[in-house]
Parts: sequence; structure tokens; C-alpha cells
Amino acid sequence: MRDVRGVWDLIGTRVAKWRQDPVIVQSVRSAAAATVAYVVALQFSPEAAPLTAPLTALLVVQVTLYATLTTGIRRVNSVVAGVVIAIGFSVLVGLTWWSLALIILASLAVGHLVRVSEFVPEVAISAMLVLGVTRVGDTAWARVVETLIGAVVGLAFNLLLAPPVWVEAAGESIEDLARRMRRLMIRVGEEAAGRTPAEAAAARLHEARELDFDIVEVDAALKQAEDSLKLNPRVREGLLHRVVLRTGLDTLEICTVVLRVLARTLTDLAREREPSPLFSAQVGAAIEQLLAEIGDAVVSFAVLVTTDVSRSAESAEDRLAAELSTATATRDKLAQLLLEGVQRDAGHWQLHGAVLTEVNRILDELDTEHRSQRLLEELDRCTREQRERSPRLTRLRDRVRIPRPLRRNRSGLAGRAKSRPTK
Repeated sequence: MRDVRGVWDLIGTRVAKWRQDPVIVQSVRSAAAATVAYVVALQFSPEAAPLTAPLTALLVVQVTLYATLTTGIRRVNSVVAGVVIAIGFSVLVGLTWWSLALIILASLAVGHLVRVSEFVPEVAISAMLVLGVTRVGDTAWARVVETLIGAVVGLAFNLLLAPPVWVEAAGESIEDLARRMRRLMIRVGEEAAGRTPAEAAAARLHEARELDFDIVEVDAALKQAEDSLKLNPRVREGLLHRVVLRTGLDTLEICTVVLRVLARTLTDLAREREPSPLFSAQVGAAIEQLLAEIGDAVVSFAVLVTTDVSRSAESAEDRLAAELSTATATRDKLAQLLLEGVQRDAGHWQLHGAVLTEVNRILDELDTEHRSQRLLEELDRCTREQRERSPRLTRLRDRVRIPRPLRRNRSGLAGRAKSRPTK
């Protein structure tokens, strides 16, 4: 009995994991929407196999509702523009090698004029497909009808079955980035405490530079999460979630830049000191301890910005504050040791001072007061831009606004942003 229950638990865990996999969710949604579009098109299109409808639905349905709406509108515009161009050319010149070249050039130009973005080639494709058949008029209108059916089905599919919110996936990517930074900080600290060859220090510098690629991947996941929050009926505090995650990633990006500079400083110092140790035993031990403590604080910061439950967020913030306090005490100890070392031997004092400066920058970026102020400024800026972009919609929303349950969690999401309401 226990074995059977264990199997069912395993299956339930796997299914829950698959439901959160963007590739699986996208594949199922696209296939379902394309099938429905084909069935509907069979009832309205004169074509025996109205494949344009499922093709349009397949291309229109995206991971997020916001992307689906914007993509659907652009795709419909591109197809209709291509059909109109094909009808005009068929009346004037018909299909020849030179008319084909002209219609492609004209379609690409019109695609840029009607601003269909990535669907500019679709204008030319639609025009060529319509121009290449015998019954131009009937086929052209059939293609328009099928395109509209596919677009409407794709849009309705996401409106009725709202796509998932990808905040959790973005949060996991942010936390993974923070853990990679922590591991690198620990390695840099261990090497700073020993007799580090210049080659090993240069390898750490290369790893720090590779964090830029990780930032790009996390940024892509965050953009998907931001799109999933727009126009999504499941989300009430979409702006707050977007700003919390975006400012959190910005902070981690600044920390990676500073970490790269720190690795460069230690590399330069290793080249100057080789084969001697980078620092004295006491200074090296203090740097190792400090970087390990800062690495822990970076992970706690990532957990804080990705936590949307008030109690858990407050716990993460308390842990971050304690780790920053410990790191600050170690930083003060390191500053005193570096000062004493410079007083005894002024050689390479600028590199020693650079190490302390870069550590201070990371601690300042992770500080909860600094983050709260920056978060409030970003919330005010985004709210102001929304009001300026659509003042009528903003006034209507203010009139019908209802109490939002997530407002009480704002202190946790925003890192206790002084409990100041957004404007």
C-alpha cells in the first residue's frame, strides 16, 4: 500500500513539475489552440484544408497573455497587408519573375510601414502564397478569414485559459545566480588567504566575467515573468512584483560588476607579489571570512526579493540584516588590518585600498535601507509613467479600485519599504 502511495506521490510531483515547465506548457497550449482553430476554420472557410488558421493560432499563442495579444495583432496586420498587396498585383500584372521580385520588395516595405515587427517576412509570404494560385479573389479572402479565425482562437484561448505567471521561474533563476556568485566569492577568498599564483587569480577573473552571460539568461527569464504579469487577471500587484524582481536583479548585476573588479584587483596584486602571498596571514584570513559572509548575504538578498509571503519575507530580511551586520564588523576588522599593513609597508597600497572599496560597494548595494529607497523611487517612476501614458485609464482604475490583499505584504516584497504607499 505504501509503495502504491509512493508511486502516486512521485507521479503527482512529476506532473506538477511538468505543469511549470515553459516548454511543455507552451507545446500543449499551442497544439490545442491550433487544433481548435482548424476545426472552426472547417466550418467557415471554402478551402478543403484551411491550414492557415491553425498556422496562425500556432504562431499567435505565446507563453504570456501580453505577448499573445501583441503578437496576434501584428500577425493579423501582416497577413491582411500581404493579401491586399497580392490582390493589387494580380489585377495589374499577374505572376512573373519580375512581378514576384516587385511584390517581395513591396511587401517588405509595407511590413515596415505597418510596424509588424518580427512578422515583416510574413507580409511577403502571404502575398506570394495568394499570388501563386489561380483563383486569386476566392483564395485571398479565404486566407483572410482563416487568419482571423486563427488569431481569434489564439487570443480567446489565452483569455479563457489564462497562461501561468512565470514569477517563480524567474525567482529561481535569480537565486541560482546569487548562489553562483557566492561560490565564486568563496573561491576568491580562499585563494586570497593563501599563496595564489597569478594564473589561478586570472582564472577567477575569467569566471567573474562569465557571470555576464548568467545575467543575460536571468534577464530573459525576468522579461518573460514581467510579460506574464501584464494584463493577467490572476495578478493584482503586477507592478509591485515587476519592480521588486527588476530592482533585485539590478542590484545583483551591480554586485557582479564589483566582484569582477575585485577579481581584477586581486589578479593585479598576484602578478605584483608572485611568488609571495597576496596578503599577510591575518589579512588573508579576514578577506576569506568577509567574502564568505558577503556570499551568504547575497543569497539571502536573492531569497528576500523572490519571496512573496509576508512572514517568509520578514524572516529573510532579518537574516539578511544579521548577515550584513556580521560582514560589516569583519569589514571594519579588515580595514584596521590593511591600515596597519600599509603603515608598515606602503607598497601596493592602492590595490589594498581598492579591495576595501569594492567590498564596501557590495555591502552598500545589499543594504536594506538603500534597497528600500531605490525600490520606492522605481515604484514612483513606473507609476508616474503609467499615468502619463494612459491618464484616462488611470483615472478609471482609481475610481473602481478595490482593496488589494497583497498590499499588506508590501513590507515583505519590498524589503519593508517604509510602509509608504505608492502614488
